[in-house]
Amino acid sequence: MKPESAPWVAVVGAGPAGLMAAETLAAAGVRVEVFDAMPTAGRKFLLAGKGGLNLTHGEALEPFLSRYGARRGALEPLLHGFDPAALRAWAAGLGVATFVGSSGRVFPKDLKAAPLLRAWLHRLREAGVRLQMRHRWLGWADDGALRFAAPEGERLERPDACVLALGGASWSRLGSDGAWWPRLHAAGVGLAPLRPANCGFDVGLPGRLPGWSEHLRSRHAGAPIKPVVLAFAPPGGVAFRRQGEFVLTATGIEGSLVYAASALLRDAIAAHGEATVTLDLLPDRDAAFVTAEVARPRGSRSLATHLKSRLGIDGAKAALLHEVLGRDGMHDPARLAAALKALPLRLVAPRPIDEAISSAGGVRFEALDERLMCRALPGVFCAGEMLDWEAPTGGYLLTACLATGRAAGQGALAWLAERRQ
Repeated sequence: MKPESAPWVAVVGAGPAGLMAAETLAAAGVRVEVFDAMPTAGRKFLLAGKGGLNLTHGEALEPFLSRYGARRGALEPLLHGFDPAALRAWAAGLGVATFVGSSGRVFPKDLKAAPLLRAWLHRLREAGVRLQMRHRWLGWADDGALRFAAPEGERLERPDACVLALGGASWSRLGSDGAWWPRLHAAGVGLAPLRPANCGFDVGLPGRLPGWSEHLRSRHAGAPIKPVVLAFAPPGGVAFRRQGEFVLTATGIEGSLVYAASALLRDAIAAHGEATVTLDLLPDRDAAFVTAEVARPRGSRSLATHLKSRLGIDGAKAALLHEVLGRDGMHDPARLAAALKALPLRLVAPRPIDEAISSAGGVRFEALDERLMCRALPGVFCAGEMLDWEAPTGGYLLTACLATGRAAGQGALAWLAERRQ
C-alpha cells in the first residue's frame, strides 16, 4: 500500500499506453488509479492479439525509426528510451518469451495476447495500481476536477496529475471513439484532425458508383490477391512500390500491402479527390514474357483457360482484370498484356475511421512540452495513439504506444518532483 501522503496520479485509459504509464508511476512510489470506460482493460490489445500479437519488429533501429515518417523527430527520443530490445526484455520480465518471425516481426512464443495482459495486470495490482472500470471520462469540472460517468453516477476526482491515454478513433466498440477530441480542443490544446490510418479504400470505376460490380462482390469479396506489386507515385512525393498481398472487399481493397501505402493514398485523395495505383499481377514475369504468352494462339480454348494455363491467372485475379478492363479490353491482347503488368485501379475514398486499424491525428507534439505535458493544461500528460503520429502495422504501433506511455509517466514524475521543491 502506498502511503496516503504520496502524490497520486489518475491515468485515463487502460490500453497499452495507459498501463505502461501506470507501471512507470507505481514503480516510483506514486499512488495510481487507472480509469477506463470499458468493463475490462486492454480490449483493443486483446483483439489485435487474436492474429498473433505483433509486439514489435526485429529490424535494426535506424530503419525501425524511419517507419514513423514525419513524426520521427518527436518520437525518436521516446523510442530510444524504450526500443524494441527493451520491449522484448519487458515482456520476458512478465514471463513471456518472444521470437522474431520470418517477416522480422516479433511475437510472443505462444502467439497469444491474453497471458501477457494477465501477467501485466497482476504485476500492476501487486504494485498497488487500482483499476476503475466502467468509468467514462467526461472532461473537466469548472474547478479542474476530472469528471467521470461511473456506474453509481457522476464522479469527480482531483489527482495531483493526470495522464490521458484515450486511444485514437478506430474500433470505437473497444473504447477508442475519439470523444476526447472536442474536450481537449475546448481546453485550448492544439490538435490535428483524426483520420483513418492503416485502412482500406473504396474503388471508383468509370460510369459506376464507388465499389465493385455485384458479380465481383458476390463471388470474390474476401479473396486474396497475391503475389502482387502495388505501385503509387504521389504528385511531388516519393514513389511507393512494394510486393505483398491484399484482399478484395465489397467496396474496394484492404490488407497489409494496402495499409503500407495507406497514408500516401489517404493524403492524395484528400488533396486531389482520387489516387490511382497500378498493380503488377505477375511480379515474377517480365513484360516481354507476358506479352508473348497473351499473344500466343489459343485455338479453341477460351480466354479464361488460356490465361490460367499459360500465366496462372484465374479466380479473383481474373475477375479483377475483367472488372477494370471490361470485355473489350480483355479481348485486346495489347491492353490485356499491359494490364497484367500495370493494372490501373482508381481509389476514391478511405474506409471510415472506425474500420481502420489505427488513426492519425490527435494531440500535436507542438502542444506538448518535452515531458508530454499539455502546455495549456499543466499537470495533464498525453500518451499513445491519441498523439499526432502514425506508423504502419508490423509492431511499430504498439512499440510507440508503450514508449509514449512510459515517457508520459516519467514526465508526470518529473513535474510532481518540481512541485515538491
